[in-house]
Amino acid sequence: MRASRLVTLLLLLQNRGRLTARQLAEELEVSVRTVYRDVEALAAAGIPLYGEAGHAGGYRLVDGYRTRLTGLTADEAQAAFLAALPGTAADLGLGGALATAQLKLRAALPAELREHAGRIQERFLLDAPGWYGRADGTPHLAAVAAAVWERRAVLLRYRRWRAPEEIERRVEPYGLVLKAGRWYLVAGGASGVRTYRVDQVLELHVLEEEFALPDGFALDAYWQAYLADFRARLHTGEALVRLSPEGARRLGPDAGEGLDAGEDGEAGKDGEGGWTLARIPIESIDHAHGEFLRLGAEVEVLEPAELRDRIVATVRALAARYPD
Repeated sequence: MRASRLVTLLLLLQNRGRLTARQLAEELEVSVRTVYRDVEALAAAGIPLYGEAGHAGGYRLVDGYRTRLTGLTADEAQAAFLAALPGTAADLGLGGALATAQLKLRAALPAELREHAGRIQERFLLDAPGWYGRADGTPHLAAVAAAVWERRAVLLRYRRWRAPEEIERRVEPYGLVLKAGRWYLVAGGASGVRTYRVDQVLELHVLEEEFALPDGFALDAYWQAYLADFRARLHTGEALVRLSPEGARRLGPDAGEGLDAGEDGEAGKDGEGGWTLARIPIESIDHAHGEFLRLGAEVEVLEPAELRDRIVATVRALAARYPD
């Protein structure tokens, strides 16, 4: 523990120049007396550092004492710091390790590359979750990550959307994926490889059993195939609609494919105030009902009849609710 602290103290002095004993104590979360002892230990080990008394004093290293990391370009240094996401590391219980790693990397960089790396952290920030979704609680994430790293099977109790809503399974955690602010566990089990939302894990026990990944399994390839399958299952039908220019804009770019004319030439401008006739892929009647209602009078649903009837019934109910 002390050896790690001594290295951190040395790196702090390399990165920041002169620091007082009080500043070092706050960074290292130790007493000032401990800092004095650590500085004496570094000096005894031959590290060229010295202290300066007075209000503007402190400890510093002899100019030029620095380990250099060679072969790293400015772009590579920027990429290294841009790829280090403190929020993600903290979620996995690696926040402290990441901070130390960045400190070591920064200390090893030549001065000009240290400046580039510092600019990245000052000017770029990744905040992955969406605006309107609250951050999911993932109390078991660190344990899941440890099981993934150590290749140990786990017994988990999991909440899912269909009955039975709570299940218990023994799975072998192959990897973790962070998608749109949510963590997903990719794991093998008796029913094959499955994907589990980590925030839906109710209870988890790491077992002593170790496992090996199946031959040929690659996390990135599995995830891409999983996303392709998800998208294929997402849209189970289509709707024929009329959209005003505002309705087409509000429907968003994701619906752009549905605004193209089909083979029958049915889709396209209908010549009435710039309205567009379009076939839009839909997930389900229930989902499309809510999505099209958001557009209000900027859309008219023509097909399927079941969806049009549902919207008509809703509009009539709304009119009755507001008779004035």
